Amino acid sequence: MAVTLMDLERWRSPLQIGSVTFQSRVLQAPLSGVTDLVFRRLVRRYAPVSMMYTEMVNAKEIHHLKELPRLMEIDVGEQPVSIQLFDCRPDFMGEAAQKAVAEGAQTIDINMGCPVNKITKKGGGSSLLRQPEIAVEIVKAVVEAVDIPVTVKTRIGWKDDEITILDFARRLEDAGAQMLTVHGRTREQAYRGKAKWEWIRQVKEILSIPVIANGDIFSVDAAIACLLETGADGVMCSRGTLGYPFLVGEIDHFLKTGEYAPQPTAIELMQCAKEHLDGLWEYKGQKGIFQSRKHLAWYCKGFPGVAELREQLARINSVAEGHALLDGAIDQLLARDEELRIISPQTAVI
Repeated sequence: MAVTLMDLERWRSPLQIGSVTFQSRVLQAPLSGVTDLVFRRLVRRYAPVSMMYTEMVNAKEIHHLKELPRLMEIDVGEQPVSIQLFDCRPDFMGEAAQKAVAEGAQTIDINMGCPVNKITKKGGGSSLLRQPEIAVEIVKAVVEAVDIPVTVKTRIGWKDDEITILDFARRLEDAGAQMLTVHGRTREQAYRGKAKWEWIRQVKEILSIPVIANGDIFSVDAAIACLLETGADGVMCSRGTLGYPFLVGEIDHFLKTGEYAPQPTAIELMQCAKEHLDGLWEYKGQKGIFQSRKHLAWYCKGFPGVAELREQLARINSVAEGHALLDGAIDQLLARDEELRIISPQTAVI
């Protein structure tokens, strides 16, 4: 499939979600334990006009806590940004949505796709695929509670032999959802196997609201292939940005220019890892150091010695330890004259 001028014209045009216009069709997915304020700052550096999402926030906790959870914290002037909520109680979700608006959210996103047991057992996330009546009531309650666009992120079904997305999607649109993001996997699949983009195409064909494709967007080429196959209005990057906050910007650059942006070198990747570590320390203290271990391990890819470096970074207890290891990796790359080595995430063939 070849990219045409008509494709580029469509992709570089603004994305309209309800009454709000966005200047990018590439979105950073909400990721639990990942898309905090520190991570979003890094992604936004390379994708300044792309929609970012907070980690998903439990509406029940908001109802019972006097202070809002730090997950909802948004930088002053951080736009566009959405706060994602989850729960199975429409009244709690409406209440939480109002508080999210007060925090500065430009849209409210409802999580109906998380496959994790601790979420689904409580009636949230992808369990709502089996409870469409409750899903509809949640959307209606949130739409009634706020005056900003309400969107939903979901999957194609609960099990591989129980794909219900077409009826589910129609119901959500009728209930007032103004954008739908579809992860092309079932809850049963979790993150295994290949995303079934063909179902996203079918959803796009029956809805009038924007449809965003999600699943297996690990590279610019994968995003292009997905958009061409599905006809979706945009793509949402998830696991492809783990240890690679450049991806959203790289895809956005191509959709707007038809050209590939230069990819970071291995040294630039290590420098970004250091900045991520510093940010987590400054924002969360020692808890941030512990959280940084997984992030730093994700940055280790594509050059000699990464396996050992990854193991060492997964055990750090201080910023100094992390800096020493990352600076050592940079020195080794310089010694091998590999500073210009390009880091390339997994690619898909068009």
